[in-house]
Amino acid sequence: MFKAQNIISIGVFAFFGGTLRYLLGEWLSYNGTILVNLSGSFLLALLTYYAIANNRWPEWLTVGLGTGFVGSYTTFSTFNIDMLKMITQNQAGLLSYFLTTVIGGLGCAFLGYLVAKQFNKREQR
Repeated sequence: MFKAQNIISIGVFAFFGGTLRYLLGEWLSYNGTILVNLSGSFLLALLTYYAIANNRWPEWLTVGLGTGFVGSYTTFSTFNIDMLKMITQNQAGLLSYFLTTVIGGLGCAFLGYLVAKQFNKREQR
C-alpha cells in the first residue's frame, strides 16, 4: 500500500540527489558519473545495512534516502550513454571506465557494508 509520507519523502530526497548528480556531471563529465555511481554504491550499502536492516530510522526516511536520494543520485543510464559515446567516438579509456564503475561499485558497496557493520558494533556496546 502506498503511504503519502513515503512518496513525499522520495520526491524531496530525489530532488536533492538528482540535482547533486547533475552538478557533478556538469563539473566533472565522465568522472562525475564515476564519482556518483561509486559513492552511491557505498551510500546505499551503508544505508541498507545500518538503517533499513536494523530498523533504526522511520520508514519514510529510509525510503527517502535509499530510493529517493541514492536512486536519483546514481545513474546507470548515464553510465550506458557514456559508454556508447566512448565506443562511437573511439575514445581511449573505455575499458578503464567500465571496470572502474563495475568493479569499483562492488568494492564501494562492500566498503559501505563494512563501515555500517562497525557502526552497528559500536552501538551495541
